Amino acid sequence: MTVVFSGVVGLVLATPLLAWAQPAGTIAQRLDAIAGAEVREGRAVGITVAVAKGRDRLLLDGYGKADIDSGAAMTADTVIALGSVTKQFTAAAILQLRDRGKLSLDDPLTKWLPDFDTRGNTVTLRHLLAHTSGITDIANMPELRELRVMRNPQVSRDDVYKVVNRQPFMFPTGTLEAYSNTNYWLLGLVVEKASGLTYEDYVERRIFAPLGMTRSMYCNPAEPVARRAAGHGMPNGQARRAPDIVHTATFAAGALCSTAPDMLTWLQALHGGKALSAKSYADMIRPATLADGTALRYGMGLSIAEDSHGLRYIGHNGGGFGFSSEARWYPDAKLAIVVLTNSEPDRITATTEAIAAAILPTPRPAGTFSGDAALLVGRYSGTGRGKPMVIEVSRTTDGLAVAIDGGPAAPVVWLDEWTFRRDDALVILRRSGSSGPATELRFDTAGGHFILKRQ
Repeated sequence: MTVVFSGVVGLVLATPLLAWAQPAGTIAQRLDAIAGAEVREGRAVGITVAVAKGRDRLLLDGYGKADIDSGAAMTADTVIALGSVTKQFTAAAILQLRDRGKLSLDDPLTKWLPDFDTRGNTVTLRHLLAHTSGITDIANMPELRELRVMRNPQVSRDDVYKVVNRQPFMFPTGTLEAYSNTNYWLLGLVVEKASGLTYEDYVERRIFAPLGMTRSMYCNPAEPVARRAAGHGMPNGQARRAPDIVHTATFAAGALCSTAPDMLTWLQALHGGKALSAKSYADMIRPATLADGTALRYGMGLSIAEDSHGLRYIGHNGGGFGFSSEARWYPDAKLAIVVLTNSEPDRITATTEAIAAAILPTPRPAGTFSGDAALLVGRYSGTGRGKPMVIEVSRTTDGLAVAIDGGPAAPVVWLDEWTFRRDDALVILRRSGSSGPATELRFDTAGGHFILKRQ
């Protein structure tokens, strides 16, 4: 069957989106060594990885075990919980519904949830998509922890909604960006109201089925699924099977499951014009802005950022409850990388970026900061993700370093002027006039943009 969404045609694919060309031996061996390192070195129970550049497959394999209890092997198509990678599918659902005339991105949330208390803020769907609403993260709500919402199947979505609706905002809408699962949880309710389908049915019928993503689904641990991984914690490097969770509180923010091949199909479809209209795709990957005009490094369910090597990517990660995920598209090379693991804590972001660096030429370092470090050194504080944030800028023998909330000082890489990179986050310093010391520090994690003032 062919499904049409306002001019964009989603076809049921009889063959994969990629033509699986055989990779060159040398690069295949290098990628295989990188992908399997976490399992070989005992830091992960299992990992599944898919990599494609253009129409060429470079890697598709599984490593380790899907479940330490059963001893089942991790295969290339093992089903793994995606966590927050779910958000791009929720954003795509909203954009499809916009294309069908069912809603507007500038609709106030109260059009769809009339009883939601916005605390005097005007919150639009666009704010929710960009994490600029100011609505508190579900993960930071003590009432939900007291309800044991992740383990208690008796807690309903209505129960969660009532708790969410009682929370104060973190900041006035539009003034900051702070990653909040609640934004996408609420968008899931909007998808249901605008489409007339449950969120589960919408993503399975309108996104997964048209693209042939037959191993992707709304997670339900009680439902039998062939070759599905169990989650594991890795305290002190010792694997322990994590208890299954119920997905009432993850919902449209983090309740989807998939495989590495299906996610590769998704990345190729999304960025190849087969999942959204051209207008919706452009909106999805356009950096959102704050009320003051500041461009962010987040669009709609996707980061638009640079990795720790300075390579530009569009993507998202996810994690929690024994699983972690990375799904990235490096647009300059049409490079898709998917890394999924049934272990946490994990280092799959480093794995993903090592794979990208093995394939793509990395930008040359900008050089060494030669400005007056004394103008930048100091203590900056402000609102963080649901709590105060303090960042200390210090000078070391190797250059400038940054310590966050009392943590260890880590070196930063100079990019230009007063902009630095700490891993894949940006540290941007500004001053109020044309001279004098910095008065403001902006910390941009792609999922958050925090404005801190010098103390």
